[in-house]
Amino acid sequence: MDFLHLHHNLDLILRMSQFISVFDMLKIGVGPSSSHTLGPWRAAIAWVEKLREQNLLESLDTVEVNLYGSLSLTGKGHATDVAVLLGLSEADPEYIPIEDIVIIVDRINTQEEIFFKGGKKVSFLRNSIKFNRDFLPFHANGMTFKGFSDGKEISSETYYSIGGGFIVQENDNLEEEIEINKKNFPYPINRAIQLEEYCEKENLKISDIVFKNELELRSSDEIDFELNRIWETMLECMYIGCHTEGRLPGGLNVKRRAFDTHVKLIKDATYSNQKEWITAIRGNEVKFREILKWVSCFALSVNEVNAALGRVVTAPTNGSAGVIPAVLMYYLVIENHEANFNEIKKFLLTAGEIGSIFKKNATISAAMGGCQAEIGVSSAMAAGALTELLGGTAAQALSAAEIAMEHHLGLTCDPIAGLVQVPCIERNSMGAIKAIHAAEIALETDPKDSLVSLDKVIDTMWETAKDMNKNYKETSEGGLAVNVRIVDC
Repeated sequence: MDFLHLHHNLDLILRMSQFISVFDMLKIGVGPSSSHTLGPWRAAIAWVEKLREQNLLESLDTVEVNLYGSLSLTGKGHATDVAVLLGLSEADPEYIPIEDIVIIVDRINTQEEIFFKGGKKVSFLRNSIKFNRDFLPFHANGMTFKGFSDGKEISSETYYSIGGGFIVQENDNLEEEIEINKKNFPYPINRAIQLEEYCEKENLKISDIVFKNELELRSSDEIDFELNRIWETMLECMYIGCHTEGRLPGGLNVKRRAFDTHVKLIKDATYSNQKEWITAIRGNEVKFREILKWVSCFALSVNEVNAALGRVVTAPTNGSAGVIPAVLMYYLVIENHEANFNEIKKFLLTAGEIGSIFKKNATISAAMGGCQAEIGVSSAMAAGALTELLGGTAAQALSAAEIAMEHHLGLTCDPIAGLVQVPCIERNSMGAIKAIHAAEIALETDPKDSLVSLDKVIDTMWETAKDMNKNYKETSEGGLAVNVRIVDC
């Protein structure tokens, strides 16, 4: 498979966009994977919407779904088939009650019917989702939805999940994206050097620049509301993960670790909600080892929730969802006990912009770039954001992002049994710790003395991705996925 050709095709889509919103990079959804769960979920919704727009839904009586490439190879472990069922049912991944997921899926499998909004239902047999090992030429995560009426095909649409919950079609005319980019954004950004120059010229922080761009699409109140909703989702996810024990579904019998760690760390503190929990943590003794344990606990908690099909925020993906909330929580409970929404807002804005630069110039999809595209990017995002909150300049924040990614270059994606559990959950802990360390190194460094810029490391990451064997790009056909079999666990 020619991944250079794949990326050339994607360039036509991704590089046209000068503006990727923080709300594109930080999406609320359901685990375990943004590219293999949230993307197919959104693709299924998009297809149903297209059927409705084309007045084909009423005549539809049968549906067939074909998954290709990475979506097929690790689809079962990533619950891609479950996501497709939920998307076809038009459930909203942002708001669906988690407890309803099992109910909806069981109903479809039992009755062998898909129920659409408005009461329409069509046949959907258990073999209606087909797993194809072949890769489509456009992208590693391809899927085709087919609709039939009286045995005749009336619709066939192919979608690609390109990482972080983003979906595209090969024939997209990009009208919406083009219209967005016709807007007069005060600070159009494609590369990190542009962002640094804006900050230096305007004497502004990265978060200030990003906020001014976001104001072209949303009001200040809307931005604050949505950023707070993102943070509340992150906080709830950490809280649930730290207070839930047991083992994760999927067959590996992985024990949840955040619960036991949290019990030891929180000691006899009392609290009744998430905000009181933060206060309780702030009151605990802080030593180096405890800091490491707390950061690890926060990261593990998020990705244990993610692995159990809980609600998380893609940051920038589900598989790397624990890094950013863990580092932000570290700042709130360790570094600055007086911090409030203002600091949270700055952190998320800065992190989102750094992530968007990676997306524009490389990838945030493990199927395209390995785990460096997920944990590496999330660590870079968190490192840059933390550096700004700790008083660093824009140049130092971008240097921190570079340092974090530099030490994730070449990281492979080889999930055992195709599940987002081993080594994925622990990698979030490691990515969070690396982000904090990268921030501290950057704060003690004059960026002018740095030999590697963020743009250079992003370019290197993409070159590394192209050179990486496809077995290490979310296929479960190499590395740990091969050497550690599910029967060994």
